[in-house]
Amino acid sequence: MDLERYINIAQDFIVTYGIKVLGAIVIWIIGSWLIKKINNGIAKVMTKQNYEISLQKFLLNLIGWALKILLFLAILSQLGVETTSFAAILAAAGLAVGMALQGSLGNFAGGVLIMIFKPFKVGDLIEAQGEIGVVKEIEIFTTKLKGLSNKEIIIPNGTLSNGNIVNYTTEGTRRVDLVFGVSYDADIKQTKDVLMNVLTSHPKVLKDPAPSVTVLELADSSVNFATRPWCKTEDYWDVYFDVTENVKEALDKAGIEIPYPHQVEIHKEA
Repeated sequence: MDLERYINIAQDFIVTYGIKVLGAIVIWIIGSWLIKKINNGIAKVMTKQNYEISLQKFLLNLIGWALKILLFLAILSQLGVETTSFAAILAAAGLAVGMALQGSLGNFAGGVLIMIFKPFKVGDLIEAQGEIGVVKEIEIFTTKLKGLSNKEIIIPNGTLSNGNIVNYTTEGTRRVDLVFGVSYDADIKQTKDVLMNVLTSHPKVLKDPAPSVTVLELADSSVNFATRPWCKTEDYWDVYFDVTENVKEALDKAGIEIPYPHQVEIHKEA
């Protein structure tokens, strides 16, 4: 009698839970297959869009774990386990982690946005957050720049993505903005010819767009000329320093005075 009773109990258990267990196994097999397919599809899209390798790995791991948690909850639900409490625990844990890592999450989100929208890339010369430098490395939380004096500049991605970014490399060329002042006694046409000759004779100054020399303002003690040569981005500082030096030599050679402040002392006799 006892054996028959145990057999009946086992049969009832199999009937009651066997289908649920079988369904859970089927859900696990199909869910694992779908997760793999989804990850492979996302990886192909990221590769096609030229996403950064570090971003690809991080996002794929994040998506994979999120899908596995959903699969785990689906299996528990199939087995008849109440999943509301699990979802509440996960939500509370996520909220706690989010509050604790608020700054880091902001930097992470900024890094993701930078890697997706690509306002700049490694090797670009940019100006951001009051700093100018060549992009050395783009990480998940920070971006590293190589400053003009060979110093390393580390900017959090949260503030970087939310601020203004000037990319000097994107267009491939830059305009060098220089201002030279000469005496009011100097001839304007002669001065413009001298300045233009300096620009057109420099090998790194581009012919197109053409350089320009115009009267900028009539200042207190000088006539100021806006001198605007164009060059390749990588030649900016060479042109800047060379033109400045060559203009001084050319103006001296032409006898055109560059005014400078004078101090006059008046002695009053008793």
